[in-house]
Amino acid sequence: MKNWKKAGLTALAGSLVATSAFAGAMTVSGTANITYTANTGAQDNGGDQATDTFLGTDGSRWGINKTLSFSGSGELDNGWTVSVSQSLAAGSTTGVGLTVDMGDMGSLNFEADTGARGVGKIKDMMPTADEDVGNGIDVDGSGTVGGLSGTVSGGTKGFHYSKALDMVEIGLGYAPKGAAGSAQGGVSGDGGNTSTTSGFIKIDPMDGLEVGLGVGEIASSTANQTNDHTTMYASYVYGSFTFGLQQSEIDTYGSTADDEQTRWGILYAVNDEMSISYQAHENDDTTATDEEAEGWSASYTSGGMTIKAHRNSADNVGNITNNESEHTEVGVTFAF
Repeated sequence: MKNWKKAGLTALAGSLVATSAFAGAMTVSGTANITYTANTGAQDNGGDQATDTFLGTDGSRWGINKTLSFSGSGELDNGWTVSVSQSLAAGSTTGVGLTVDMGDMGSLNFEADTGARGVGKIKDMMPTADEDVGNGIDVDGSGTVGGLSGTVSGGTKGFHYSKALDMVEIGLGYAPKGAAGSAQGGVSGDGGNTSTTSGFIKIDPMDGLEVGLGVGEIASSTANQTNDHTTMYASYVYGSFTFGLQQSEIDTYGSTADDEQTRWGILYAVNDEMSISYQAHENDDTTATDEEAEGWSASYTSGGMTIKAHRNSADNVGNITNNESEHTEVGVTFAF
């Protein structure tokens, strides 16, 4: 990691040192991730799953991803800290955010695209050594069809407020409505749905135990209507083991096909460097076939290098009978 503190390095750094009471700093960090990925079943989109013809013709399974993360921060006269961050993955912007840390008053964050808001911060609290049970799951290998159902969301673009009080943490999210074509500095026109509001509370009532509850009114595909999202979880650390259980519900406006998702997981820390985990998932659509999935993962860290692997499989993806998907991934990540 490199740390540059010279005033005027960038326009941002220049603005941070515009007054004598505002000292700024910029940092740059990055990762390089090499992976081998295998998808089987219906994800082999080069053939016919029913006749087992030409399956496996899905191209190279080797890939590399590199990410650069830029962050800057400065202190205001009143002691508040303002920080900004931006990530570049494979040369494209993947995250832009601004955070105001108000000390005892909590912190307020605005995220332009990839950050979870409100209840989305606790959408999946199950322990894992690498990825969650839904990673890589889809039904045709394109990444655009399927995926596990029933996971709550609080939106991605918008505001999030958080405040920690001893053993309690609260979070509130607001994702403004938008329409296609709107951009930074622009105003959404016709077609924008309603805004999303949500929140959560986490409590640590005793050593090793954490429980949480989140609720939200999430923008529906129907204009000016919302869906109800609710989730609750508990996780407990006992020695080298971490256990977790989470239940989520989505009440969809104008439909009886509501989701009731249950997930549980267990992680074993072999030592400070190595962990292994297992997760299971079930989603009851109330009007269709139950969706089921399971997955395991492992990771080993040595200095700035992490070796990781996970394998996930699912039946009835999207609560559609015989929609099957399997995903295996092995990777090496270097941090610098």
